[in-house]
This record gives sequence, C-alpha cells and structure tokens, in this order.
Amino acid sequence: MHVLILGGTTEARALAGLLHPRVRVTSSLAGRVAAPRLPAGEVRIGGFGGPEGLAAWLREHAVDAVIDATHPFAERISFNAAAAAATAHVPLLALRRPGWVPVDGDRWHEVASLDGAAAALDGFGDRVFLTTGRMGLVSFAARPEWFLVRSVDAPEAPMPARTEVLLDRGPFTLDGERALLAAHRIDVLVTKDSGAAATAPKLAAAREAGIPVVVVRRPPAPAGVPTTATAEEAAAWVAARVAARERAGG
Repeated sequence: MHVLILGGTTEARALAGLLHPRVRVTSSLAGRVAAPRLPAGEVRIGGFGGPEGLAAWLREHAVDAVIDATHPFAERISFNAAAAAATAHVPLLALRRPGWVPVDGDRWHEVASLDGAAAALDGFGDRVFLTTGRMGLVSFAARPEWFLVRSVDAPEAPMPARTEVLLDRGPFTLDGERALLAAHRIDVLVTKDSGAAATAPKLAAAREAGIPVVVVRRPPAPAGVPTTATAEEAAAWVAARVAARERAGG
C-alpha cells in the first residue's frame, strides 16, 4: 500500500514514523524551509502543479491513500488535495491538530487575515512580537511599530521598516517565552491559530504578563473531507484500509 502524506508539520513526521516501513510512505514537503526535518520513508520536495498535477502524480505512482497533514494555514494545498483525490478516486484524510482555545486571563483579539491583524494593532503599543512566519510580512510593511519577527528561515522584503529578526525553531519553553517578552518589552503578540503545542507557551507567557494577543483565525477547510486530530488516529485509518485490502485479497 502506498500512502502520500502532504506534510511539513510535526504531526506529519510522527505519522510517517508510525506507518514506515509497514506501508510505503511518501512525504511531500513544500520546500519553503531551507533545512526541513525529514520524516521516515520517501520524501519529495516541491509542488505538484495544481490539482491536475497532483491527480496525475497520484495515478502515476499508484497512491492508495492521501493524508493532508499540512499546516492549518496551507489553504491552497488542502483544496488542491481535495480536488485531486476526488479526480483520481483516492481516499483522502485530513490530519488537523486542534486549534487553540482562550482561557481566563487571555486578552485575545481574533481577526480573519494577516491584513486584519495589521489593522488591529492600533492602540496596542509600539513593540510587536510577530510569530506568523516569514511569509506574509507585506501585510505589516506599512506599520510604524517596531517588530520582533521570529521565523525558522530569514524573511525577505517587503517587511516593516523597524524590524528585528529572530531565527529560531520550536519547541519553545514557558520560561524562554517569559524572558523574551520581558527582554524586548513586548506590548502585543501577533500569531496564527496554528494550534501547535510546541509554540503554545508564548500564549501562556502573554497571559501572565497581561499582553494582548492578536490571533489570526484559521481559513476554511474543504467540505466533506474526513478529519482526525492525531497521528495515531490517522495511522489507525490507514491500518483499517490495509486490513480491508488484505481481506479482499485473501
């Protein structure tokens, strides 16, 4: 059985490790990170050329199942995967970590987009901790505030005129996030609702410090695609198909 994992996330790597070598696993990475953490099994890097290209790749490589374990904000590839899987008649599962939920003491301001996040900064102070990744900084390029931008790889222009870049990769600790907010005198945190446990300590640190958080909500997901929340559940989904295939063959 050949499973294609659309990956690049912690959950995708965990899933590849659970499946390999019991089934053939190919993990597809977008190639946006210079030195990605590679999963077990086969790896391909780069795009497919839209839903038609992905559907053709599924047929050419005899893929039996697709698991979309991309980042919750990788909206285009998720819709491409849904269209391609339907065209190629290949079952598709979405692996989506749960989103973050505010708790008592949080000062969240939810917005629908990065442009909305930039517009929401008025009145929050001059020092912004921006943790939305290196893509999309153009939304903040005209803002007058000072930005601390944290990303795995160095961002490219356009970006805010007053920017300090911090190259770092999670997981992050609560103590480390507390120290960072204090050292840089952060007034407001801007983040996407990625839902990752590895980056959640910044929310707790902001809560403790009374710092407001501008949270970009997740984009809509394709309708009709079954979804699971953990790598273990996705592995069980694959195992059920392997068992059904063995029964049919026997």
